Amino acid sequence: MNIVFFSTSAFSIPSYKAIVNSIKCVVTKKPKPKGRGYMLEDSEIKKEAERHSIPVVEIDSFKEPNIFSILEFNPHLFVVVSFGLIIPKKILDIPSIGSINVHPSLLPAYRGPSPIQWVLLKGEEKTGITIIKMNEFMDAGDIVYQEIMDIEEKDDAITLSEKLAKRSGELLPYVIKRIEQEGKIEGKQQDHGLATYTPLIKKEMGLINWSASAKDIKNMVRAFIQWPVAYTFIDKKILKIFKSETMDIKVDKAPGTIIDVNKTGILVATGKGVLIIKELQLEGKKRMDAYSFAMGYRGLIGKTFDFC
Repeated sequence: MNIVFFSTSAFSIPSYKAIVNSIKCVVTKKPKPKGRGYMLEDSEIKKEAERHSIPVVEIDSFKEPNIFSILEFNPHLFVVVSFGLIIPKKILDIPSIGSINVHPSLLPAYRGPSPIQWVLLKGEEKTGITIIKMNEFMDAGDIVYQEIMDIEEKDDAITLSEKLAKRSGELLPYVIKRIEQEGKIEGKQQDHGLATYTPLIKKEMGLINWSASAKDIKNMVRAFIQWPVAYTFIDKKILKIFKSETMDIKVDKAPGTIIDVNKTGILVATGKGVLIIKELQLEGKKRMDAYSFAMGYRGLIGKTFDFC
């Protein structure tokens, strides 16, 4: 089986490693400049492919002619995992058997680019992995395989992504073996009427509204732990929050007011309940536990976190 593997993010590494012996080429997005020096940094999947001496094709869009260099590998199957571009039909029609996509949600729920963050943001207790037969529409193809995974209360976007990536790598070889044996990709049509969509995450989505419930704010912290990181302002400086817990108690204080500091963390009034900040980072300072921060930042009790 000749496979062309499409990916850009590190989420795909377990899947890549699971089928590396069949991968003839990797297609990935071109790197974007990062940091003050605007250095170009290769994607994790490109680094892996180069370690295995697998050819890599880098593109910004499918209008670039170099994408057709994949024809020389006589592909039977495209495998797409966290790629970041919608693949047009003329490209999907290239492999002799077809194309499959590994998506980290229970499709048709949470289609789009950020399903892991959004299931956490919405407080879901379950998510999963869906492998679909691809068509030219976003995450709308027939379901070839689907598996449910529980979301634990302690999970955040990092831990949940790791679990889903690992399980995807375990499942993919079996799905591909079945496709190879049957010589075709068969699946069950999605109920498009039940489809929900996730947007691209923007920095401003991380700004905390303290009028929301403590539970909703905690879910924001869990969802945005990698980027943009849930944040607020204190004394006109950005304060990022990495870990938090909740207390379901009523307090007679305005949302955003710091009501106590103890070894469990910094306790903040919200629209419903109390948020306990456990780990944070003040602008210009290192990341640390909240109690240690409070010991060096006197007069916190009674202060109010600002919205800007």
